[in-house]
This record gives sequence, structure tokens and C-alpha cells, in this order.
Amino acid sequence: MPAPAPELGVSPLMAGDRNLSVEEARAAIAAALQPLHAPETVPLVQALGRVLAADVLSPIDVPAHDNSAMDGYAFRGAELQAGQPTQLRPVGTLFAGAPWAGEVGAGECLRIMTGAVMPAGLDTVVPLELCRVEAGPGGPSGERVHIAPGVIQPGDNRRHRGEDLRAGLPALKAGRVLRPADIGLVASLGIAEVAVQRRLRVALFSTGNELRTLGQPLDAGSIYDSNRYSLMAALQRLGMDVLDLGLVPDEPAALQATLQEAMARADVVLTSGGVSMGDADHTRAVLAQLGEVAFWKVAMRPGRPFAFGPLQRAETGAPPCWLFALPGNPVAALVTFYAFAREALLQLAGATPAPLPVLQARCTSAFRKRPGRTEFQRGIVEPGPSGWQVRLTGAQGAGILRSMSEANCLVVLGHEQGSVAAGEPVDVWLFDALT
Repeated sequence: MPAPAPELGVSPLMAGDRNLSVEEARAAIAAALQPLHAPETVPLVQALGRVLAADVLSPIDVPAHDNSAMDGYAFRGAELQAGQPTQLRPVGTLFAGAPWAGEVGAGECLRIMTGAVMPAGLDTVVPLELCRVEAGPGGPSGERVHIAPGVIQPGDNRRHRGEDLRAGLPALKAGRVLRPADIGLVASLGIAEVAVQRRLRVALFSTGNELRTLGQPLDAGSIYDSNRYSLMAALQRLGMDVLDLGLVPDEPAALQATLQEAMARADVVLTSGGVSMGDADHTRAVLAQLGEVAFWKVAMRPGRPFAFGPLQRAETGAPPCWLFALPGNPVAALVTFYAFAREALLQLAGATPAPLPVLQARCTSAFRKRPGRTEFQRGIVEPGPSGWQVRLTGAQGAGILRSMSEANCLVVLGHEQGSVAAGEPVDVWLFDALT
């Protein structure tokens, strides 16, 4: 059996061959990593999903002027009559993008559209549906707007200049992963380009002599490699640049050559298989020559074997290439990716750390579980008679990928938690939130 890998030295939790809780493993990974800083400027239309490398400062006040929040009538709030209707005479119509050049005197109002600049002296807008317009003698010049008492207060429905953003202040902070609304916000400031971090480069391969790639025939005892495809999709969903290195046989020379290629071309190496105690798993011996990877036995199900650590590049002073070695079982590979690699990759990419979104739902049946390990069970969360409820997708074996495909969440049963009775609340990670 190969000797244990050396300790990383960055944390007392990083000792090889320790039996760690999920929380300890996550904390050790977070403590070991430093974000890469490699900014580049891209057009705004190409910035979706990228990590901001610098604060976006607003060059203008937003809104740039006091403006109307409603279609209605603008007037001076001081003219509202206490306890009785207010009557005003409309003197014109104001559209967004067309400043008012006239005057609005006492007892007068102005028909105004949403977004139109409030003329000087006017500070209140009554929505169309809250007033009554009465035609008078002489055509439009005789119209009167009647406002019932108490339906509006002075200052209502007026957006103030700079109430959203002040010129010179951050509109978005560095480290944010840009979403569609963020792209629109930056566009509203007239900014066409943003500074973002270079996409993290992740080299990906699977190990195992029994694996076949798509298109190859299956001989006796062989299986198709699914891990590489599910993990590639998970990486693409995070906005990573993926370098697919294919299948690597359980041979030390092939594994070492692939790892060296990955180290030369990527920031991170993500593998599946080869981290168990099996006699054919040469990963430990090879990695002992390339870096300071710690092999952990994590108290979790599925996914107990896991390896993490830096691979040292040949260049002096070059940052390490980080290895995440996941189990080979298809479900275990995805679960350990979500539990350990996902947040770590975002952290390395420069994104502001954020905990995984957790929803509480009541289980529709009893869940068996023993204390002393964290369990991740595949479930379907859906609305129930008294709030969110969750049910399991059936058999929970680590090789049953179908049940992972049918699920829309992982039920997370904590380290010290025991069995759960039907109707009790449990924590769930929603798959659609694991981005």
C-alpha cells in the first residue's frame, strides 16, 4: 500500500488519511485557497456569468432627474385639501424624454407619463385610477381633475434624482457573478465594457480500465464513462473553461503524463476515480511525486473517499494547480462536487463566497440515518398542503444515476442528525440553485 501523502501545512485539518466531517473538509478547503487575480476587459454583451474584477462605479445619478413613477397628474402636494376633494386644472401633457418648457401655476396640474422629468415646483403624482377627470365648458381647457381626500399624500409617486445610485458610488461590487439584471443595470449607466476575472481553467479526466467513452463498444465488464459528462456540464454551468482530457487508464505512467499536461494548461485538475483504497488505484503514488495532496476519508454518504491539494508547477513562483479528486461512483462524484468543489472553484475564480441556498421542507416519509456522518439523499421537493415537502427518488445507491436525474434536490442530513420521522423538517439543496 502506498505511503500516506504528506500534510499540506496550511491547516491542521489537512492531514492525510484523517476521517473528517463534511464541515471540517469544507472549512479546510476554503482556508487553503487564494483567489486567482487575472482581470480582463470584455464587452458587456459577453459578461453574463463572469466574475467582476473591479467595482462598477456609476458615472451618473440614477435616476438622473426627479421623475414620475406613474402615469397620472403631477402637481404641488401642498395644494391637497385636507378632508375634502382637491380640484386642479390640467394645462398640458408631458411624455418621457420631452422636458416641459412651460409653467404650471397654482391650482394647475400636468398630465404626466411614467419616467417623465418632474417640472420645477411639482412634487406629487396622482395615478390616473385614483382621480376623476371632469369635462367642463369650452372643451379641454375646461377640464378639471378631482382628487378624493386621503388617496394621495404630498411627495407620492415621485422618484428622486440619485435615489437608486449616486454618481461615483459602486453600482456592483468586485467578486459578483454577473446575472441578467446586473447586465441591464450596467447598461443603464451607459457602460459598454466591464473588467472581469479570466475564466478559471479546469482540466477534467476520468480514470479506470473499465471505462469506455461514447461510441466505443462495451465488452465484458466495461461501462460507459458518465462522470466526465456530468462534471463537464456542472463546470460549464459555473462558467468555467473546461479542458477535457478524456479517459486515463489505471497505469502510473499514463496518469502522470496526464496530470503533467493538466498542470501545464489549467488552474485546477478535477478527476473522478482512483481515490479509493483499491490495489489498482495508483493516484496516491503518482501524486506523492507531484504535490502535497491529502487523501481524506470524509464522514459522508455517498462519497467517502476524496483527495484535495496543490500540485506544484515546475516554474519558480508559479501558483499551484489545485487537485480535486472525486470518487468514481457516478452519484458520489456529483455529490462531492457539490459539497466541496463547487464553492471552492467559485472562490478560486474570484467570486464572493456565498453559502449554498438551503430550503427547509417536510419529509413525506421517514428517513433512516445514523449519527456520525452527513448524508445526501436524492429527493423531489414540491409544494404540499402546508408548505414545501420532499420525498426521496427511491433507491439511494451511489451508482444509481437515474435517481439523481429524477431528483430536483439533495436532502442534507447533518453529521449529528439521526433518523427523521415523516412530517419533520429537513434541509434541502435545490439543484437549480447550485450554479
